[in-house]
Amino acid sequence: MISDLVVSIKSGQKTAVQTVQAALDKADECDDLNIFIELHAEQALVRAKEIDAQIAAGEDPGLLAGVPFAAKDNFLTNIGSTTAGANILGEFKSPITATSLQRLLDAGAVLIGKVNLDAFGHGASTESTHFGSTKNPHDATKVPGGSSGGSAAAVAAGIVPFSIGTDTGGSIRQPSALSGVYGMKPTYGLVSRYGVVAMASSTDCIGAIATNADDVGLVLSVMSAQDPRDGTTISADQDFTQEVSQPLQLGVVKQSMHGLDAQVDSAVTAAIKNLKTAGHEIVEVDLPSIELALPCYYILVPAEISSNLSRYDGIRYGYSDKDAKDLEQTYSSSRSTGFLDENKRRIMIGTYVLSSGYYDAYYKKAQRLRTKIIKEYNEAIDDLDGLVMPTSPVVAWSIGEKMDDPVKMYQADIMTVTANLVGVPSINIPLSTDGLPVGMQLLARQREDDKLVSMARALGEIL
Repeated sequence: MISDLVVSIKSGQKTAVQTVQAALDKADECDDLNIFIELHAEQALVRAKEIDAQIAAGEDPGLLAGVPFAAKDNFLTNIGSTTAGANILGEFKSPITATSLQRLLDAGAVLIGKVNLDAFGHGASTESTHFGSTKNPHDATKVPGGSSGGSAAAVAAGIVPFSIGTDTGGSIRQPSALSGVYGMKPTYGLVSRYGVVAMASSTDCIGAIATNADDVGLVLSVMSAQDPRDGTTISADQDFTQEVSQPLQLGVVKQSMHGLDAQVDSAVTAAIKNLKTAGHEIVEVDLPSIELALPCYYILVPAEISSNLSRYDGIRYGYSDKDAKDLEQTYSSSRSTGFLDENKRRIMIGTYVLSSGYYDAYYKKAQRLRTKIIKEYNEAIDDLDGLVMPTSPVVAWSIGEKMDDPVKMYQADIMTVTANLVGVPSINIPLSTDGLPVGMQLLARQREDDKLVSMARALGEIL
């Protein structure tokens, strides 16, 4: 656990330099998994030395003193570059650091590098990236999930105790499930999005990935706070160390138990049985509109993507076609070369659903459906502590298997998009399995992030 590591560093049993160097060595050892886009070895060791000096002087560097971590490469940092996994940003040098990441640095954590992702977060496998596919640490022929696949793989490979990523429709929880680690999307607005490359502003969330629920809670406790530079941040008193009263009353979403791979079905069914045996009350709940959540998501999110990506024009920063003859060709050529196929696909879908004549037919209906899903969710969880469902309907698939079929790739998000549309916290809990990793998703009410972590801690001991 991170807290134990911090105690050993602060007590002098080991140094921050030794800890960070071990993480860097492990990253080099796992180089063939293609997890990191950029390692910040020199800067990380300098920072580790500063932390050791603070400890020697009797100062307290913070809750995360000397703990190495990795960040998805859509978090802006004022060291190195930020690419968002795309060519169009080139080697963009940010003048600022994202609020959430800066809070971790201020607490003594040491950033060792930026990790791979589907470009701009558009993907479910970390294959749609300018930097080549990341491989699953459990089986290098498989994907780690996405879009925060690099973040999940960095933890699953044992390189860092925790990493941070973004979750717009499951991009933390789904790779956590496929890679066998804990990963949490908090309540919308709990963590500032300032300084993080936007995908879809109404569903984007900043979260953490670690090997246990306590570590996820600790990292979120450091990152969460209101930020005057992000008007969507909320004020919420959270105690991630609280113990939850047991037994729990949990609802299994019946629509989520259909269409699962045999291994996922077997593992989740066994997990639910174990929860019942342990004394928890399990009831079946009905969310009829959840079956429309995925098409709803893939109308609303591309609409926001088309707006957010309009800033990348080849003029102000990032990649630009220097051979273009005029302004229009600069726009066209720079965006054509700089964006990947999946980026272009989502831009086109978003532009279409927002266009005259189609706004009412698609976008407006999807917004009404989103409201209905929120209402059904709140009614379903009303008398319960939380809801459970599989995190992914499938285990990790072979690299390249779904790249030619966008619809199959989109379906990998079918279990996770609801939490983002509703704005509630959700965490992946790894399940015991003899094969590839399988995850079960636990969801709670808005602003009950601390209770969710406590429930995940309790359930994780059983599962």
